[in-house]
Amino acid sequence: MLLLLRHRLRPHAKTVVLILVLQLVQALGLLALPALNADVIDNGVLARDTGHIFSRSGLMLAVTVLQASAATGAIYLGARVGLGLGADLRAATFGAVLRFSARDLARFGTPTLITRTTQDVRQLQVMVFSTLSALLSAPFLALGGVVLALGQDVALSGVLLVAIPVAMVVIGLLQRRMTAPSRELQTRTDAVNRVLREQVTGIRVIRAFVRDRHERVRFAGANTDLMTVATRLGRLQAYFAGSALLVVNLSGIAVVALGGPRIADGDMRLGSLVAFLSYLTQILISVMVAMSVVEMLPRAKVSAGRINEVLTTEPGVPDPAEGRRPPAGPVTLTVEKASFSYPGAENPVLQEVDLIARPGETTAIVGSTGAGKTTLVNLMARLLDVGSGSVTIGGLDVREMDRDTLSSTVGLVPQRAYLFSGTIASNLRYGSPEATDEQLWRALEIAQAREFVEAMPAGLETPVGQGGSTVSGGQRQRLAIARALLAQHQVYLFDDAFSALDNTTDEALRAALAREVGAATVVVVAQRVSTIRSADRIVVLDAGRVEASGTHEELLRTSSIYREIVRSQPGSHETQGLGSK
Repeated sequence: MLLLLRHRLRPHAKTVVLILVLQLVQALGLLALPALNADVIDNGVLARDTGHIFSRSGLMLAVTVLQASAATGAIYLGARVGLGLGADLRAATFGAVLRFSARDLARFGTPTLITRTTQDVRQLQVMVFSTLSALLSAPFLALGGVVLALGQDVALSGVLLVAIPVAMVVIGLLQRRMTAPSRELQTRTDAVNRVLREQVTGIRVIRAFVRDRHERVRFAGANTDLMTVATRLGRLQAYFAGSALLVVNLSGIAVVALGGPRIADGDMRLGSLVAFLSYLTQILISVMVAMSVVEMLPRAKVSAGRINEVLTTEPGVPDPAEGRRPPAGPVTLTVEKASFSYPGAENPVLQEVDLIARPGETTAIVGSTGAGKTTLVNLMARLLDVGSGSVTIGGLDVREMDRDTLSSTVGLVPQRAYLFSGTIASNLRYGSPEATDEQLWRALEIAQAREFVEAMPAGLETPVGQGGSTVSGGQRQRLAIARALLAQHQVYLFDDAFSALDNTTDEALRAALAREVGAATVVVVAQRVSTIRSADRIVVLDAGRVEASGTHEELLRTSSIYREIVRSQPGSHETQGLGSK
């Protein structure tokens, strides 16, 4: 935690030093007030010297104004540093997540990444603010209070010898007992986020199978677990507050009990007793402040560790030290002896896959569920890195290209197209931020989306819900294709991106694509034979291996797996006469 904070607080070093100075001024002011008050009591009130009362009261007022100004400045600057640190950590965590590969994202999980970016950052932010605005003055007040209390009366200082160690013991015990619940609290928060996210995302499935009661029970279980841990942690915090108040009050009672008889005997002045009580209160309040910040320390340490885990995770798909660019113009996409395994899997998903996709041609990939089609496309887009073999574009290995270059070279349209909250225009301009409205309409026309966008009241400015929830699946896919076309990539990867389209729209879209991106390299993953029948080359995957490749007519003669795929789609006229060949 200290290394993380030291690195992140470095830009705020001058402000932190200024806060330290302000806290010192505030502490000196607070320490001066009891001594001035004792002087007013002994030499003003008891001596009935009105002039002395007014002069010392004016000095106390000036010291109070100075102390209050310093405290206000320290709190203001502490808040700015804390908020700045929170913003920096959120930005750094978000930036680290953006560099993660698909495998990294799956390893952490979306719920915990959200918690780490929000609640964990907030824990550190609150702790830093509390430290800068309150804790820094505690050592000055404690040490100064001890020295000045001894100056008022040495005999009563025995109370300090008992009160301070007792308070320190309480701090140590509470810190040890709060670490484990603090760590568990964050884990339980992750669990609640995970269950809630699953339920919101799968609300249609829950309603379709009438599983409302089951999901309520599941959420209640996660929520109860979180409440139980939070209650245990809150109980410890309550013990802390009660123990601190008990130490302060018992210490005050002890001072009055010991000092009262001495005042009656004339061995001690009333002002000294009042000042000693004030210093004792300041010392113990300083200890309480330290305890309250220490109370945050276990959760802050856990949060810092969770944030640091994200920040220090090396992306599974790292950028090269010096990225290279493929040649301009048409390029050939080559997959050579590519193999890939997911962590923990018994068998590789892809084994020794060879594939060549040439510019000006459409290369299709088909296969049964689990054959490795999407994994192969992810290797081409370098969302994953090959375990062995290579993927090259224009003769350049994709691992030698940085993310920006690869993203501008390869356009990927997944089956589950995702749209961001905003408008149709803002979503399309993800592909080309500088695109004009005319270019947007042109891309929509190619993607067979212009008609339904024009029918919308606001046209390009029609609002789009998060994830594209305000449009249908087919409309969402066409908008995603239009977004990719605007970027004018050298390679286009369509991962079952036409699955939600009817046959007429599918055929019109493919014809328009052939005219628009005819010089580009196009790879299509599809389930429908009608989508890939006219492809220049069809690659058949089976259990992670290339079973056959060729044109539609060639595969009908040579590949039993391809014939089975065709036979499973009664709408294809090729099924007639296939029999049991």
